[in-house]
Amino acid sequence: MLDLTPATPLLASAAREEPAPPSAKQVEKIAHENNKLHKRLCRQVGQAIGDFNMIEDGDKIMVCLSGGKDSYALLDILITLRQRAPINFDIIAVNLDQKQPNFPAHILPDYLTNLGVAFHIENQDTYSIVKRLIPEGKTTCSLCSRLRRGILYRVATELGATKVALGHHRDDIMETFFLNMFFGGKLKSMPAKLQSDDGKQIVIRPLAYVKEADLTRYAEVKQFPIIPCDLCGSQENLQRKQIKNMLREWEKKHPGRVDNIFSSLSTVAPSHLMDRNLFDFEGLTATGIADPNGDIAFDDEPCAVPTNTVSSVIPLHVTE
Repeated sequence: MLDLTPATPLLASAAREEPAPPSAKQVEKIAHENNKLHKRLCRQVGQAIGDFNMIEDGDKIMVCLSGGKDSYALLDILITLRQRAPINFDIIAVNLDQKQPNFPAHILPDYLTNLGVAFHIENQDTYSIVKRLIPEGKTTCSLCSRLRRGILYRVATELGATKVALGHHRDDIMETFFLNMFFGGKLKSMPAKLQSDDGKQIVIRPLAYVKEADLTRYAEVKQFPIIPCDLCGSQENLQRKQIKNMLREWEKKHPGRVDNIFSSLSTVAPSHLMDRNLFDFEGLTATGIADPNGDIAFDDEPCAVPTNTVSSVIPLHVTE
């Protein structure tokens, strides 16, 4: 008689076999790539700090730590750069515990204590305020963000912080630019450096040149104890998700396009836009002197087909 019993036990046994450990060469390659990533992040953060004069001698930097990959990486890299910097500055990590349900309150204090960095946990029940004021099903992020910002500015003053460091990265800046353009009718994004609402601190974004993909990988390498950002049950910002998908699709189909757009944020020609507050169109007169910002600015056609095979992508600072 034919045995029709399925041979699943053998397959299941094979599936349970442990994968072969990486070879010495693979381990070396992984370590090399991780080291390159760390160097790149340090270089890009250092470049942003230098370009915008974010940190000065004697500063006390309040690093806002949410428990997400970006703020963990920001703190980690600033600690590294402080060890190498020719100036002296202090770092204090601050977390705002907003009393969201199921928030693991022990994770950040444990992590920061083991790290040996000064920290402060601010306890404020903004969750109840937001839930009381925002109708069920509506996005709570906007009000939550305003409340959080006001509290963090107050804490910065109480701690004597001169700079408030936020973990927004290059992708955040790009997404905000398109969100403001598409839905707000403004050419506006997240600046790398600005004055706080109350005028008492300078807010800095040292990750301004760093790609989110690199931060995601760095978080895996460093094994940061990530706290999920959806504890409050708020809806995802669908407009931002839409913009994120658009940029991802552009980068896939047209490599270098997103880099060029990001570079354009720091290469602005007010005379070739239409904001009368930024350029005196009304008072513009013919001077009889050739102006490089005049009509000849159109001589370089940005959509022209390249005449050679050299890449036309504008590099963002130093490449590998």
